[in-house]
Amino acid sequence: MSNRIRALVTGAGGFLGLYLVEQLLARGDRVRTLCRGQYAELDALDVETVRADLCDREAVVAACREIDVVFHVAAVAGLGGPWRHYYQINTLGTQHIVEGCRRHGVGRLVFTSSPSVTFDGTDQCGVDESVPYPEAWLSHYPHSKALAEQHVLAANGVDGLLTCSLRPHLIWGPRDRHLIPRLLQRARSGRLRRVGDGTNLVDMIYVENAAEAHLLAADALKPDSPVAGSVYFLSQGEPVNCWRWIDEILGLAGLPPVGKSISLRAAWRVGAVFETLYRLLGRTTDPPMTRFLAAQLATSHYFDITRAREDFDYQATVSTEEGMRRLAAELTNGS
Repeated sequence: MSNRIRALVTGAGGFLGLYLVEQLLARGDRVRTLCRGQYAELDALDVETVRADLCDREAVVAACREIDVVFHVAAVAGLGGPWRHYYQINTLGTQHIVEGCRRHGVGRLVFTSSPSVTFDGTDQCGVDESVPYPEAWLSHYPHSKALAEQHVLAANGVDGLLTCSLRPHLIWGPRDRHLIPRLLQRARSGRLRRVGDGTNLVDMIYVENAAEAHLLAADALKPDSPVAGSVYFLSQGEPVNCWRWIDEILGLAGLPPVGKSISLRAAWRVGAVFETLYRLLGRTTDPPMTRFLAAQLATSHYFDITRAREDFDYQATVSTEEGMRRLAAELTNGS
């Protein structure tokens, strides 16, 4: 856009959020961030920071004052813990964001969702946005995100607010503090197992491409645009073999490929046992295996991104090969 916008980015201290802030600043936009904690990376940037929890309704609503576009990236992810934790942050927190947009006349809201909101534990091969939500949920995270997504989409056109929802799959790249570090940690401790037969294909997306997609969607979010009230899958545009890609990441870190495997059926049973045990013990940390994780690691899930390409000209500007080179540089330097 030629005119500077006033943007609010929630979760700006996180992986995707920080890249999004940097891209907004690079094109001259004014940025306010909403975060729970303090982040050195944000402190070094020219942004206004509001420190508040998504559960703090009034603080969240107030953060939307004098804002043109809200990018709601913040969420709690995980495999364990009680439903209330995910519901309060992901679902109710999103409702607070929508309320803030409506109360303060924000024109556009871009919500960061997840393809897992449609995952029922079986293969998803080239599905598009018409795929329904599952009838039963394997994890609290996608359930809470699906409820949030529905609330965001239902708010489109109300009080002048235009909304859309983006579903980037497996965001990866330099500065990741969750996905890749956990993968490497498991590999180094000897606890990483291939789940399934190793032939499953998955979509993923390089982090800078995911951030750029948010800007493209926001810029296209107008009353006469198909983006308004719509949801979009996002990826690199072609799936990869899940376990070959994992082996490649391990290789970048100087680690051997995954050597041991477990069947989906066995992993599913182990996951069910861990879920029950953690629930009975009242543990809030992530179990080492769950039914949801077993199915995610063993099934194919890749998506048709034609809609994003056609509606707001999304493309993977950074290729997978280039992204891996950038990731290799970080891992080689021991970051």
